[in-house]
Amino acid sequence: MRRYDRRIETTATFSLLEGRDHYERVIGAVLRAERSVWIATANLKELKIEHGRWRGRRRFRSVLEALAELAERGVELRILHASPPSRPFRNAFDQLPVLVNGGMELRVCPRVHFKLVVVDARIAYIGSANWTGAGLGVRSERKRNFEMGMLTEDDGVLDAVQGSFHRVWSGGECGACQLRDRCEMPLDALTE
Repeated sequence: MRRYDRRIETTATFSLLEGRDHYERVIGAVLRAERSVWIATANLKELKIEHGRWRGRRRFRSVLEALAELAERGVELRILHASPPSRPFRNAFDQLPVLVNGGMELRVCPRVHFKLVVVDARIAYIGSANWTGAGLGVRSERKRNFEMGMLTEDDGVLDAVQGSFHRVWSGGECGACQLRDRCEMPLDALTE
């Protein structure tokens, strides 16, 4: 059986997420992380999250500020993405010393297209939403992408998605990749 034809036996329930559910459930889980947050996305942009109210209006801040707070508490942060992050993401990242100094690991693989968020190895989001404001963020209904995904706590699914994430993260797919010769930094050349 080919690796991609793997069957996972499960009795778990899955929650279907659409629209703002992505922000409330996925970002909510990330903000409550205690041990780890693994993110895989094709598109990595600056993502704004709600941060209270001022004079009756919602206030926002970069999700990177919240991730920096997680890093300060020792939460492992990994982002696997397909292309260079947006300029606003890089600018916000560069302003947070805890992230710049290793509090968040970023790795690029141009073939990554799956969208995945795993929090504390106990809850996984698998869906269509990139790590962007239009995908997972607080954009209004008129500006948000039409996204759909699943949230689960099933151990079998968690093992499978974490295994796939780790295989790409650690360069396990690089040897057979026909794009390796053009890859700026093949993941199998990195040391953990």
